[in-house]
Formats: sequence, C-alpha cells, structure tokens
Amino acid sequence: MAKKTLLLIEDEKAIRDMLRFSFSHHEFELIDAEDIASAMKVLSVQIPDLIILDWMLPDMSGIEFLKKIRKMENIKHIPVIMLTAKAEEENKIMGLVSGADDYITKPFSPHELAVRIRTVLRRGLIKSPDDKLMLDTICVDTNTKTVSIKDELLHLTANEYKLLYFFMTHADKVYTRDQLLDHVLGKSAMVSDRTIDVLIKRLRAKLKPHDCHRHIKTVRNTGYLFARQYENSSSC
Repeated sequence: MAKKTLLLIEDEKAIRDMLRFSFSHHEFELIDAEDIASAMKVLSVQIPDLIILDWMLPDMSGIEFLKKIRKMENIKHIPVIMLTAKAEEENKIMGLVSGADDYITKPFSPHELAVRIRTVLRRGLIKSPDDKLMLDTICVDTNTKTVSIKDELLHLTANEYKLLYFFMTHADKVYTRDQLLDHVLGKSAMVSDRTIDVLIKRLRAKLKPHDCHRHIKTVRNTGYLFARQYENSSSC
C-alpha cells in the first residue's frame, strides 16, 4: 500500500523531529516545513494527502494560511489538522470554521495524531487529477461546475451546485443555517436564514431519484450536515 503523504508545517524543530521519527513506523511519508514560505515551495511541486498545520508560525498565522489555501483552486480540498497550544473552545471553533478538518492541542502523542489523521483520511472524498470530486457515485466536476450521479447529469441551479459542493468538501460537520448562507450565498446576501431550508429541500428532491438525498441530515435545533455514509441503504 502506498504511503500517504503528509505536510507538517511547524516551526518547532523538536516536534518536526519527533513526528518524522514516529511516522517512519507508520503508513505515512512526512514532509516538513518550518514556515509558510517553505510550505508554499513544497505545495508548488507536490500535493500532499493531508496538512498538519501549526497555529503560530513566524511568517503567517496558521489560520491566515488556512483561509488562504481554501481559496486556491488546486489545493483547497486538502484536509487540514490544526496543531496548536490554544485549547480554548473559541479557538477550536475558529479553526474549524476557517476550514480545518480536525484540531489537536499540544502536548499530544504521535499515536493520537496518527489516529486523527487516519480518521480524516477515511472520510471518503476523492479528488481526481482532472479536478472532479467523487463521493460514492456523486461526481462534481469543478471545471464545468456540473454534477452527475452514475453518469447521469443533474440539472442544478447555481446555488444548488454551490451548496452541494460545500457539503461534499465539508462533510460530516454540522453547520447552522447562517453559516451555510455565508458559505453558499455570501455574507452580503440579503435573504432569510430559511432560504437555506428551501435550497436544501430542492437539492434533496433532485438527489432523491438516485437515493442520495439521505446524505443530507437535518440536525434538530442546529442546522444540517452532509454525511459521507448513511445506514440502511446501498451506496448512491
């Protein structure tokens, strides 16, 4: 089995050395960078399977870098685990809202981090070399901004496409209606938070003939999540 490539962005040499040694015994190949400038050089020539990102870095904060790469078409889908000494809940939320897939605080054990990495990598989203996102048989073509299931084209509106794209790249996380509005329609959109309910109802209706509507879960009194897997049904 080919090793998964990890990019560790961490300015503490002791942590880089510890993980390089520990992960040599795992199914991971570790590339490390001491700052954002070094990390960008790595990303210009190689796309890792996952990034381990420190919060405090000498040339840019991890949060700023995370927001930056989430806007870069070729690397915005890379899973990111935040690594930091900031244990306060508000900082964890800030990291997750900014696009992190998981969060681990220092001090930590390499074993715990390895488990977190495996969990994130198991979540199931596949990005093909031609920029198609695939989950089961749902395929999102990010070049043409089209969606198909089992090679059948879905006729989605622009906002339905944006919502499904966001869900697939942020699966297994709960989002409030306001958060979904911000991510899908933009902060400046003058609409009710119930607009998301209508949009989700329409998207579910278009996914239902393919039995894929059950990926979209309603979380009572909170909002919605897009589940990579669901029980008691075959793959979509």
